[in-house]
Amino acid sequence: MRTWGILPALFAVAITVVSATNGLAQVYPSRPATLIVPFPAGGPADAIGRIVAEGMRPSFGRSIIVENIGGASGSIGVGRATRATPDGYTVSLGSWPTHVVNGAVYRLPYHVVDDFDPVSLITTQPLLIIARKDLPARSLLELIAWLKANADTAMQGTAGAGGASHVAGVFFQRETGTQYQFVPYRGTGIQDLMAGSIDFMIDLAAGSLPQVRAGTVKAFAVTAAARLPAAPDIPTVAEAGLPSLQITSWYGLWVPKRTPSGAIAKLNAALVDALADATVRSRLAALGQEIFPREQQNPEALRVHQKAEIGKWWPILRAANIRVE
Repeated sequence: MRTWGILPALFAVAITVVSATNGLAQVYPSRPATLIVPFPAGGPADAIGRIVAEGMRPSFGRSIIVENIGGASGSIGVGRATRATPDGYTVSLGSWPTHVVNGAVYRLPYHVVDDFDPVSLITTQPLLIIARKDLPARSLLELIAWLKANADTAMQGTAGAGGASHVAGVFFQRETGTQYQFVPYRGTGIQDLMAGSIDFMIDLAAGSLPQVRAGTVKAFAVTAAARLPAAPDIPTVAEAGLPSLQITSWYGLWVPKRTPSGAIAKLNAALVDALADATVRSRLAALGQEIFPREQQNPEALRVHQKAEIGKWWPILRAANIRVE
């Protein structure tokens, strides 16, 4: 008789616990979230991260605070993201270098696929082949000829070993048969290019396009299949005579593994709304970014795209023996 008397009370407690749990789940987000940008403030990734974070706020319902954690081609910041509590309040901006290239060239304490849950693809961008204003070459083929004639002294600035610009340079050397010196920088090195201290760069459009527009450097080609809407006067590598040199970088959002699916869905919805906003689209376009189509703005599309990129680039990177300790 005592047992039967206790059961209704236990049942009532269970209902209360379930209701409370559901209530907690429904209030997400109840505080601001943090977006880790794994590169220094002021760079292209930082600009894109801040545009996206600001654009997500109305739909997300809370502020998304950008935290810059630079170093080691983004691997320090990405590593921090993997150690965060998987509660939906830590999001990381990732890219082709951080979530594809780094997995092949660094000894990482995390796995670029297995330790994350994807949220969505964001944008894609090509790289620009740019040079100091007084370099005598007037076209991409003339640049290649100049590099071959000046192999002992020619210098390409990069953002460091394993970064997008370095990988692009290795690929460029392979496709053109050129050899020259790489000069690594903590940033991109574009200030030295403007000053004439280095000869050329293969730089992300977001970083180099403003200087091309300002006339402080000259551009030879864009590493995409089509011309950039933001810079329609720059030919593609195919138009410039080197069709094999197509390279695109891209950005996406990830969260730590085992983040609740409801939080991922909320973050995804906020990002989709942001990418549909005219102001956000205009600001990203000004940085040379092309937004992925709406049907690719979802977790599965990011997962598929990342794995396809790994399948393409890891054999190339390993064959080139690019390793960063």
